[in-house]
Amino acid sequence: MTINIAINGFGRIGRMVLRSLIENNVKGLNVVALNDLGSLETNIHLLKHDSIHGSFTMPVRQLKSGLKIGTHNIACLSERDPANLPWEKLNVDIVLECTGIFTSRDGAQKHLQAGA
Repeated sequence: MTINIAINGFGRIGRMVLRSLIENNVKGLNVVALNDLGSLETNIHLLKHDSIHGSFTMPVRQLKSGLKIGTHNIACLSERDPANLPWEKLNVDIVLECTGIFTSRDGAQKHLQAGA
């Protein structure tokens, strides 16, 4: 059984979570989406070049509506309110809340309202 994951917030924590899942080839977990307000170009650059962990060795390509890392296609979104995210449409099972903002029950509930 594969669990579809979305990452909300692609700062240091969000990038390290994605990097760890991909580099360690974690079976059964599939990152299908990430949501961040920063530009996709900047986020790709920050993912590829980390001052602590070094260069990300997997090939990363920008797509029309997201990015491709190796064989992984990941939808990239830029939505401020988690309640408006298309988690149901993307079949997201679990959202990793990496913004540090939506950590209360009410804040996290917005991801459930969006279909996660």
